[in-house]
Amino acid sequence: MARSSTGFVTALTAGALAAVGFLAYQASANAPAGLGAAKPGASPSASSSHAPAAKKDAAALPARSGGGERVVYALGADRVWLVGADGKARRTYEVMPGTVDPAPGQYAVSSRTGSVPGTDGVLVEHVVRFTNAGGVTIGFSAAVDGSTPSPDPQKRTGGIREARADGAAMWEFATHGRKVVVVP
Repeated sequence: MARSSTGFVTALTAGALAAVGFLAYQASANAPAGLGAAKPGASPSASSSHAPAAKKDAAALPARSGGGERVVYALGADRVWLVGADGKARRTYEVMPGTVDPAPGQYAVSSRTGSVPGTDGVLVEHVVRFTNAGGVTIGFSAAVDGSTPSPDPQKRTGGIREARADGAAMWEFATHGRKVVVVP
């Protein structure tokens, strides 16, 4: 009897393992792509259940950024979105802000200039201005030499630097009076 109960337990265990394997296969086949995949160089704890919720897509249009055609500028992300009438971003890109930030709120493009020396002495093009803060004019621009260096913290500058291609896209999109929404 000991032999038959050992065989029975072995068969039962094998059946249970097969069932668990089948269920695990089913679960993995129906899981969203990338679920549980660790990023290269990530520590094992980064994907544990105790980690904070998954980070939001950095390029996703911020919630509560208004409606209609507009430029959205996120201060915390140093990112701009050019948003069409359908509410979808046509383009998004990172920028290098000046040392003076505009307050969050809604503005309109107030002036534009093809090219001019920036407050840091660098020749800039596609200048799109939308407000003033503490006596400093705030606007988007692209350095003609393509640079986007960090601004001198000792100078009060309001130029929000873009790559040249992004500056050209802003120039085409942000005509006089276009809404500019600044979010935190």
